Amino acid sequence: MKNNCSILLENSPKMKKLLLFYILVTFSYNSTAQDYKPLLDFYNEWNVRWCYFGCDTDVYYTNGDTIVDGIGFKILDGYHYISRGFLLREDVPDKKVYLKVFLPNGTFDYLLYDFALEVGDSIDIKNPYTPFPEDAGYYKVDSIIPRPLVDGNDYKHFYLSPSVSNTTSKNNAIWVEGVGSMSIVTAPGGDPDIDGVGRVACMFKNGISFYSDLEIIDECEPTFILDTSTYTQKKSTVKAISTTFSGLYELINIEDFHEIELYDIKGVKLDFFMNDNQNSIAIDLTKYPTGIYLLIFKSINYPSQNLKVIKR
Repeated sequence: MKNNCSILLENSPKMKKLLLFYILVTFSYNSTAQDYKPLLDFYNEWNVRWCYFGCDTDVYYTNGDTIVDGIGFKILDGYHYISRGFLLREDVPDKKVYLKVFLPNGTFDYLLYDFALEVGDSIDIKNPYTPFPEDAGYYKVDSIIPRPLVDGNDYKHFYLSPSVSNTTSKNNAIWVEGVGSMSIVTAPGGDPDIDGVGRVACMFKNGISFYSDLEIIDECEPTFILDTSTYTQKKSTVKAISTTFSGLYELINIEDFHEIELYDIKGVKLDFFMNDNQNSIAIDLTKYPTGIYLLIFKSINYPSQNLKVIKR
């Protein structure tokens, strides 16, 4: 015996068309929903490689979750985000990534990425608290090319350039779905230049390699590893903390280093600082112009470490 629904469909071409339309829409929605790889996972780490006066790597990572006004965020940490006042949020259905920044002079919100853009679309790019212009102006999507990453699957690579009317920025930008900018994660308009601010060499999700560029780094190994419920740092590295962006820095994890040398981007030695087994010392770079500087930490018993400092 046929049920009433079967009889109704057999006798109603209109109902058949409606059902077919519903199936197609549902299939299309599910395909679209599965066609996007979110940028943020439980734990995320970006290794940015840069080279001048030798090569080194800056590490950025998400370090825990927080809720602001009922909305969940990932806390951005590492390098000059160590103040933990930089929060990332992703709207997965809309394919957009946002940044919220807490500073002494207020709270600021930015749209960093829109992965729903199509070729020919434009976006007003912001590069908050990076060496690049904060108001970078409008960029146009020149092309979107699927390319395989570490897992063998194809992910969209977005290639953007300043719009004709853009008089602020001159450099091009590259976004990778699931990774973000090929420069600093908070610089969607950043130029991925290994001889400048740097280029993403490795990206990890939950301690597993997701993106790697072995042309600019020998191997990709996460700085942090996950245990059963959280993650712990594998090694303690020197850091420079600046919360005022005035040129005053606190150097930490330096008890093993007795001397710190300061160089400019051209490799000219500018200054040196002595350390008597202290874990942290303060240094003052206010007399130097804005730009990129290199600190070299020297020790009798341990290998030297390098640290890049960006003075705004």
